[in-house]
Amino acid sequence: MTIDRRAMLAGAAGLAATSLLPRAAMAAAAPDGRKWIIVNALGGLADPNIRDAADPYSPRVLAEAHASGVTAINCTFGYVAGPAEPFEASVRDIAEADALLRRHAKDLVKIFSVADIRRAKAEKKIGIIYGFQNGAMMGKDASRVDIFADLGVRIFQLTYNPANALGDGSMAPGNRGLTPFGHEVIERLNAQKMIVDLSHSGERTCLEAARASEAPISINHTGCRAVTDLPRNKTDAELRLVAEKGGFIGIHFMPFLNLSGHARADDVVAHIDHAVNICGEDHVGIGTDGTASQIDDLQAYEAVLAKEIAERRAAGISAAGERPDTYPFVVDLRGPAQFRKLIALLAARGYSSRRIEKIMGLNFLRHAESVWGG
Repeated sequence: MTIDRRAMLAGAAGLAATSLLPRAAMAAAAPDGRKWIIVNALGGLADPNIRDAADPYSPRVLAEAHASGVTAINCTFGYVAGPAEPFEASVRDIAEADALLRRHAKDLVKIFSVADIRRAKAEKKIGIIYGFQNGAMMGKDASRVDIFADLGVRIFQLTYNPANALGDGSMAPGNRGLTPFGHEVIERLNAQKMIVDLSHSGERTCLEAARASEAPISINHTGCRAVTDLPRNKTDAELRLVAEKGGFIGIHFMPFLNLSGHARADDVVAHIDHAVNICGEDHVGIGTDGTASQIDDLQAYEAVLAKEIAERRAAGISAAGERPDTYPFVVDLRGPAQFRKLIALLAARGYSSRRIEKIMGLNFLRHAESVWGG
């Protein structure tokens, strides 16, 4: 069974004290972000109401993505899990993705640089950043990094939840850290100016990779373990080290933000608060791990989700806190209005317009520029 990447996507008090306006008034006065660059550091473009669509970029998907205000999205391509040969599957997936972007050139553009993201905003297009969520396609040959760099992959996540040849994922019981081959791959990624992403990694793998990398690294979609103690969330030690090395932390919109598995928008804000307190306001952003398209029938979706969770468990790639009754999104922070809602909630929390603009996109741009160049 192959796990389809598109199916998978289917001091706080001090901050609050910065304004004496009532919460409702602050939210009403919040900027809507339409003039901002908004970067989703891990997300997707797909219709969660349709499985296995031949073309995921339907008119509805594109319209809702434009309506969300997103400027660029780090989308997962390549092998994640399943029986396919990882290298071949990844090359094939990139070729298919390139063909789709050519077909939808009026709306979408492939991102190679920060300048491309700014151009996408100016041209009212949505930038697609090619990213991996598992380093298994490396096999035993770190020089394959060069191949994928030439194919336009800009973000490379070392592991998914299980262990691989590079290191341990967050659900690997050994927490053995970065392997010698992982060190070799990171050195190659640095040479190719690709972002090293430590989302899904085990704690030792993350800490050792952050120390090994000459360039700043990212954790593009995570929560804070001090707020919600689950393996998919990062410890303060991980968050702090990544920030100290100049990196980026993206907070996801996932069930791991609440021990009940039913995360709400206030949980997203709480995790952003904690990340800002630990990392500073220049290192925190968002990586929703979801799409901007609305789900029409949540009841019908629950049956599809239960099947997907069963498949993920059978494949050994699920995470603690991921259950058939938990949605892979925040129920009151989804659909095309999700970013405007978050902006309003952060404003109500006392965040300044400038600080919110950083979280919604500028911090990712700063990080990307520090790794990619201009």
